[in-house]
Amino acid sequence: MKSRSMRLIQGAAVASTLAASMFAFVGGNVAVAGASSKISVGFVVGAEADPFFQSMYVGASAEAKKLGVNLIWQGDPVDYSPSTQLPIIQQVLAEKPSAMVIAPTDTKALEGVTALSVKEGIPVINVDSGNASQSNIYSWITGFNYQGGEAAAQALASALNYKTACTAAKKCTVAVGVSSLTTSTDAARVSGFEYAVKHSYPNFTLLNAVVSNSQPSKAQAGFATEITADHLAGIFAVDGTDAEGASAAVLASGSAGKGIKVAAYDAYASNEASLKAGILAAVVSQQPTLEGKLAVQAAYDAVKHIKVKHLQLIPNILLTTANCAKLCAKYVYVAS
Repeated sequence: MKSRSMRLIQGAAVASTLAASMFAFVGGNVAVAGASSKISVGFVVGAEADPFFQSMYVGASAEAKKLGVNLIWQGDPVDYSPSTQLPIIQQVLAEKPSAMVIAPTDTKALEGVTALSVKEGIPVINVDSGNASQSNIYSWITGFNYQGGEAAAQALASALNYKTACTAAKKCTVAVGVSSLTTSTDAARVSGFEYAVKHSYPNFTLLNAVVSNSQPSKAQAGFATEITADHLAGIFAVDGTDAEGASAAVLASGSAGKGIKVAAYDAYASNEASLKAGILAAVVSQQPTLEGKLAVQAAYDAVKHIKVKHLQLIPNILLTTANCAKLCAKYVYVAS
């Protein structure tokens, strides 16, 4: 089993407890044991190294410090899958936190452990992705993913000069790359993209999705194969790691990649650079720092029995080469 990282943020009110805690080093990371507080929040994400989740951590940790609660942050370093996430959730639940925040890597696979948490009196908040059943979820904070997929289709059509370049006689072939087809975020983005294609851009031909599990190298390999075999016109990279893979595949393909337009999700610093270089045509930026902040606030409210809005949709921001100078500094993800 791979080593996993844990970060614990503790408010000033419990600083003396932190000082007395026992520290254990696992895989080069610091794990804190024995710390206690009135409120503690377990926060489990997917692939922790993903800059999206790193930026989410910035918002979550700042809000935890503000509220004076413990934040137990964990996630598999690189793998985005329910098989790696489930044991991490179980590990955090063993800490008996006051509340749990989970970004599920699958809409159904984690519902059992969610139900167990609620049964034990630990409320659960979903952030980013969500369980298929929301009946026992206190609040769900997420980006407007369906709309983001539609926006990506519009941006890709504009970049390709759809009306003249893509015709019934000569359709434009478009690749799609996702981290997971069974997570709510990617599925909603693909649905929004497909709806826009069906109703507005029928001269796009969509290939079966490349599934990367949040690993840019896997995305790059899949896109490289399709660039060679399918004469791509465009790519929809459904999340940031796939955007990195798409950029690398287009660059490595040389003349074969010339003219391929990429509409992508997630404003990583690396994807901002690709946008400015013209490799990416557009980037749909989420607001992960805000999502992390709101998730910790919702967890705190759940413990305090403060009623909150169940579904909180965070607007997406479309970044392009034309508006990047104005917007990128504000919406590119911050590093933790």
